[in-house]
Amino acid sequence: MNRRVLALAAALGMAAQPALARPVLVELFTSQSCSSCPPANALLRKLKAQDPAILPLSFDVTYWNNLGWDDTDSLSAATDRQDWYASLRHSTEVYTPEAVVDGRAQFVGSDAARMHAAIAAAKTSPAGDVPISISGQGELAISIGGGPGTGNVMLVGYDDMHSTGVKSGENGGAIITEVNVVRAMAPLGGWNGATLTLHAARPAGQHVAVILQSASGAVLGLAAR
Repeated sequence: MNRRVLALAAALGMAAQPALARPVLVELFTSQSCSSCPPANALLRKLKAQDPAILPLSFDVTYWNNLGWDDTDSLSAATDRQDWYASLRHSTEVYTPEAVVDGRAQFVGSDAARMHAAIAAAKTSPAGDVPISISGQGELAISIGGGPGTGNVMLVGYDDMHSTGVKSGENGGAIITEVNVVRAMAPLGGWNGATLTLHAARPAGQHVAVILQSASGAVLGLAAR
């Protein structure tokens, strides 16, 4: 078989690969008090506007709150989540801005080159694509399909955008704008690979997302509405 035929066969094989049905999860651990965070916030805004195949989420951490300004969007659950990611790389070090893409790649959140590369890698080689659907209003019904592996289910509530005037601290006098700001997080239990239906009260926030992750952090399924 000559090179031209091999190249054509490879191209056809790539075209036959199914597209990732779910969005890629892009998490940014940030703070209104962090002077290094506005460029990362701006990158996340740009990604949200340009790439509908991702779900960006801003998680405001609490450990900046004693350094001149209390972040009005900070959540202890966001700090706990970042601590968990740090433990997966056998570390206790946390920092802002930090990005985590699809639960696996961890890096400085303002690094656009690494961000684009990590998103592209997650799209072409996802850890999982378990179908998830969300229905209901005051009480949500969450249906999770079957698939390989095991994981845990997290329910997240978030708002489209917050712009906050910071009055003191490193960003004193600045207006900090963040997109898809997480307002609530609730663990919903485990998933053993079988189909599963869960019921939960709708959390605070304009929108909701359901994240299915393995113990290693890899995203196995994701849905938002």
